Amino acid sequence: MLSYDKRLKALSQHLRKNMTDAEKMLWLKLRRKQLKGRPFYRQKIIGKYIVDFYCPKANFVIELDGGQHYSETGKAKDSTRDDALRDMGIKVLRFSDRNVFENIIKSPLTPLCPPGQRPYGLEAKEGERKSRYDPLDLEKTLILLI
Repeated sequence: MLSYDKRLKALSQHLRKNMTDAEKMLWLKLRRKQLKGRPFYRQKIIGKYIVDFYCPKANFVIELDGGQHYSETGKAKDSTRDDALRDMGIKVLRFSDRNVFENIIKSPLTPLCPPGQRPYGLEAKEGERKSRYDPLDLEKTLILLI
């Protein structure tokens, strides 16, 4: 079990009750094991940090970044935090709030495709470098990474 700072419990509860619009939208797609049958927790305390979403079975964190994350100070704090989480063996993936709005509104999360096949839309076009996932496509990236 991951250690956590008990002093952050009240703040974590407050953040769960006051999620951003992007967090609410993504949570509707992650809750109740909707993504590959994996449980997710929101505003989870890990060490001295509160992460937006955590999947313990995949040891995976999803962070949604609003405007404050793009300042120099925000980028430095995020980098330090991500390094600390990675040192704990946790994978970290960041998406912008805008990416959530653009991708989640358009379509629901799609089921994982059969083994050996690439999900629809991830086929490499002629002349393009084949990539395991498209980091700009939130739902396809999540499906592939967990």
